[in-house]
Amino acid sequence: MDINVKKVKKNAFRVTKHRGLTASRVRVPGGDITSEQLRIVAEIADKYGNGKAHITTRQGFEIPGIKYEDMPKVNEMLQPLIDQLGINQDTPGTGYTSAGTRNITACIGNRVCPFANVETSRIAKRIDKAVFPHDLHFKIAITGCPNDCVKARMHDFGLIAATMPQYERDRCISCYACEKACRLKATQALKIVNERIEREHTKCIGCGECVLNCPTRAWTRSKQRYFRLAIMGRTGKKNPRLAEDFLLWADEDSCVQIIKNTYKYVTNYINLGAPGGKEHIGYIVDRTGFHEFKKWALEDVKLGPDTIVKEHVNWGGIRYGLHY
Repeated sequence: MDINVKKVKKNAFRVTKHRGLTASRVRVPGGDITSEQLRIVAEIADKYGNGKAHITTRQGFEIPGIKYEDMPKVNEMLQPLIDQLGINQDTPGTGYTSAGTRNITACIGNRVCPFANVETSRIAKRIDKAVFPHDLHFKIAITGCPNDCVKARMHDFGLIAATMPQYERDRCISCYACEKACRLKATQALKIVNERIEREHTKCIGCGECVLNCPTRAWTRSKQRYFRLAIMGRTGKKNPRLAEDFLLWADEDSCVQIIKNTYKYVTNYINLGAPGGKEHIGYIVDRTGFHEFKKWALEDVKLGPDTIVKEHVNWGGIRYGLHY
């Protein structure tokens, strides 16, 4: 069978090591899926695959064992799932449009986890709507607190949710449970002064440990939700590294706009002669310089009054071939 490999990949099917067989890559923004939607995945696996589905590291599914000639039928079966997940699509019935930008991942968020500061899957779906369909290779993740269960710092963009803890002195009984939790679990942003608690803002990462450990609700989460936006983390062969902080105490709208602006930046600077016709964002930033990226990223972004923008961002990481 004559197969256009590039077209197969852009339709979110994988070229596998088994001749004549492909795998459908099912994107689930934020990893939030219903039992009804899971049944669709199972039905496709049973009818056109080998009866198995692989849960990917990016919170989607790969359904292996599909014959290339069955791809149109699989796309038809995927349509209800795509509709229910609210995924942008060029032509209904043709499956997923493009597979460049990877599935937007998220931890389980504050609907379940007591540590989380935000509903992460909602934000993942918002970003998915804003950036798909697109062929550029972006990896984006949202985590509900600085515990970073989703490993946001291994992505091109990592949104780490935070709260600006609110302190009501009259409720405080000076038990110091908050200070102990911050000292042992976080960044020692709280200290005891004259038998009262004081918070050092420059040390606070908005994790909410003080809120969780206060028995009298002297500490509460702020109504405004904030994010630490970490950028240009990556794995891979050349120079794997963790993302570094770009914005502190940023609002959701600013983070989403910066991500959208980065698509314009990459489109302008990408080296189409790179292997596979794609160049990852971090290498483009390395090539053009952080300040050029920053100029594009902050265009038309209205930052909140609490937001701190880093003047310089320096990355390290592993560099293979160096002598130690």
